[in-house]
Amino acid sequence: MAAEQDELFHARGFCTFVDSSPSPFHCVETMEKKLLQNGFELLSERSSEWNVEPNGRYYFIRNQSTLVSFAVGGQFCPGNGFTMMGGHTDSPCLIVKPKSHVTKQGHHLVGVETYGGGLWYTWFDRDLSVAGRVIVQNGDQFESRLVRIDRPILRVSSLCIHLQTAAERKAYSFNKENHLIPILCSEAACQLNAPASGHSIRLVQLLAEELGCDVADVKDFELCLYDTQKATLGGSDFEFINTARIDNQLTCYCLTEALIASLPTLENDENIRVCAYFDDEEVGSITANGADSRLMLSMLQSLSGNNPQQLNAGVAKSFMVSMDCAHAIHPNYSCKHEKEHAPALNGGVTIKYNSNQRYATNLETTFHMKRICEKYNLPLQEFVVRNDSPCGSTIGPKLSAQLGVRTLDIGLNQLSMHSIREMCGSKEVGPAVETLTHFFNEFVQIDQSLNINVEPSTKTQSEDVEM
Repeated sequence: MAAEQDELFHARGFCTFVDSSPSPFHCVETMEKKLLQNGFELLSERSSEWNVEPNGRYYFIRNQSTLVSFAVGGQFCPGNGFTMMGGHTDSPCLIVKPKSHVTKQGHHLVGVETYGGGLWYTWFDRDLSVAGRVIVQNGDQFESRLVRIDRPILRVSSLCIHLQTAAERKAYSFNKENHLIPILCSEAACQLNAPASGHSIRLVQLLAEELGCDVADVKDFELCLYDTQKATLGGSDFEFINTARIDNQLTCYCLTEALIASLPTLENDENIRVCAYFDDEEVGSITANGADSRLMLSMLQSLSGNNPQQLNAGVAKSFMVSMDCAHAIHPNYSCKHEKEHAPALNGGVTIKYNSNQRYATNLETTFHMKRICEKYNLPLQEFVVRNDSPCGSTIGPKLSAQLGVRTLDIGLNQLSMHSIREMCGSKEVGPAVETLTHFFNEFVQIDQSLNINVEPSTKTQSEDVEM
């Protein structure tokens, strides 16, 4: 029993993590609390200079939805490298529109916009609520506060089968604008005044109640819908995790745990260890908060003393592990996988390859991860998409191009990707944290053992040419 509990320690930890993170803003808050508990210090991007010291632990936040944490090696000096890992905080979801008040047939509904490439049919008939951030007036000041209504207040109901034609039953389809509008309440339960700023007054009232403020103090908000059902361990032997937002909060959990677990070896490291968690990956990353921004480059410049030569030298010694979820083979759709590259749930971290550079993996970048897994007997899988199938992508190629840094794309394996309720292996989480921890601890040593670039010849021209 003790062995089973230890095997599922990180699985249970992730369940707690994802339950506390119904929005990207809450995900960042959850990670920030963990960092503060482990001695990390908040920095401001508005500061013209950061005073960072060897062995120091720091982080900064942008837009409340992107967080970068880093721990400075005890032997670091400008010109040394960066051992970096990255993921993203966002997941496909429904976002409340700027003017969301809708009334239909005696009901108040909330207008929503689709964010990312979700499996939207899975949002029907779920117990939904809202989470996000609200601008609240406090005297002469305004502050952005996180909010979460922790009970089901919304529902997107499907059409009963008796009102569907035979053709509609056979090929279920719906219009995202007309049929994906969640019901908030009946008009009979909402005998209030006109909508406030384009939103149902009842929705604004619920937010004010949750925040402990007056309705008039709620000035604006940014909310996403989420499923109120909690994360669970499933399967006959608790070998699965069923929850929302596995893509990509599972990565956020694993990277944070690995960075913290690696801290005891920080004193002897020549590099800075970095974990970056970006927003907006699900919509392309081309935002100020996304991986395709100048955020990482600006940070590396600052930590390199704003010296171009030291930055270039540091980038050449650096490495990025881009971690997103991978596609596990589905027993009912096994034909969708190339048989030699079909990762399994609970089979271990998966290296993701694509010669068309949808993933940034190459020969050199796989070497480091394979060495770690061989040394510690940790499971490792490989994924290549079929030639007749489309391929997803992630932050790896974007960061590789932005920074000019060697990059490896990996992931933990899941089913139901982009569903409101996803599934992954519970016995894969612990080994993943261990793998990433070893990577932080030993990257510099492994990298120095790899002689990939041939040094310039020291022969003179007369020695090299036969006369």
